[in-house]
Parts: sequence; C-alpha cells; structure tokens
Amino acid sequence: MADGPAGAEALIEKLGVGIDAELLERALTHRSYAYEHGGIPHNERLEFLGDSVLGIAVTVMLFTTLPDLDEGELAKRRASVVSTVALAEVARGIGLGDHVRLGRGEEQTGGRDKDSILADTMEAVFGATYLSAGPDAAEALVLRLTEPLLKDPERYGAAMDPKTSLQELAARLGRTPPSYSVVSSGPDHNRLFTATVTVGDLSRTGEGTSKKTAEMAAALTAWRALNDGDDARHD
Repeated sequence: MADGPAGAEALIEKLGVGIDAELLERALTHRSYAYEHGGIPHNERLEFLGDSVLGIAVTVMLFTTLPDLDEGELAKRRASVVSTVALAEVARGIGLGDHVRLGRGEEQTGGRDKDSILADTMEAVFGATYLSAGPDAAEALVLRLTEPLLKDPERYGAAMDPKTSLQELAARLGRTPPSYSVVSSGPDHNRLFTATVTVGDLSRTGEGTSKKTAEMAAALTAWRALNDGDDARHD
C-alpha cells in the first residue's frame, strides 16, 4: 500500500465511495504481509464477504437487464464477469496492485500483478465497501467497475473465453497460433501453476490454481496486449 494518507485517498477517489480507513487497510493486506507482521488481520474474511456481494450484484443486474436470456446463458455470463481473470482486469484498471500490502516473497515474485492476488483483493474491497457504506453502495461499486467488461463485446468475450479469443485475434492479425507452456510450484495441497503463452514475438504469463486457469490468465493478458497494439515482449 502506498505510504501515508495520500495513497489511500488516491485509491478512494478512484473507487468513488467512502470506506473506513481500517477496513480498507485490512482489505489491502495480503496474508503474506500479515504473517510477516505478527499475524495481523488480513483480507481473506473480507474477500469471502466480497465474493457474495459481487455475485448477487452481477446476478441481479444480468437478470433484470437481459430478460430474454435463459438460465444457462445468464450463468455463463455471470461466471465470466466474476472470474479471476476478469476481476484482475478490473483491479488493474484502477491500479489496485500499487496499494496491496505484500510480504517480501510475494513482492519479489511480482505479486502486485498476479491475477489471483488482484482478484482476491478486489473482492476484499467490495466486502469492505459493504461494511462501510452499505449494500447499495457496494452493489453500485461492483456494477460501475465491471460495466466496461459488459459494454465492450470483444473484451467481454475475451474474459469469457480467453484462449479462443486469443486464437481468433491472432488469426485475424496474421500471427502464429498461440502456444502454451505450464510449470507448477508449491506443495501438493497448495499448488500454483504458471502458464506462458507465446504468439509470434509476444509472450505473456498468467497464474492459477490449475493448469486451465493459469492458461486462461495468460491468454487474457496476451489478448489485451495484442488488442491494444502492444507487441513488446514481456518476460
């Protein structure tokens, strides 16, 4: 988290809602930081709450604005909006990674841009908003931040099915088809997968708790780069 009140104020300004300072700090505290500082409270309980806030807000919005869609299509759209890769994209849009409090290990391994950490922190912020400002304010925040995904059909489709979207975009641009490699680390009960996707000279990575989610995260990151015209290699 950025030092001093200015950092918190900058984030609150982007969020556009008042959040209790102590709750916001907790929402931004990853467990790795908490463990290194004497076991102080971290954001996982707020993440649990925020997950429900996110789910109900998106569900009600889809149900009320898309009356012609059946249950299966509604569920598919909701899943794409609340997915780790989509939430990480939302978090990057407000620079949330700059404010997360991380332990040394996570800091050194690029934790500020890990999809899982960004998505979990975003949910914790939703939970903190619910407790600070109430359900209406929390729901409004969720919908405002996720709206770009729903308004941009291509970006929405990429969040829903990143691997297919990347393959189609690469073909349209005349690039070589995406190729993936995956490595894993950590103990069996807490395995972390890191996928790297390469499309011509473009290389991007993503992480997840399974090979599939890691590849999806990498694919969405690569899709964003190609779609935005960023062809620089990223290690």
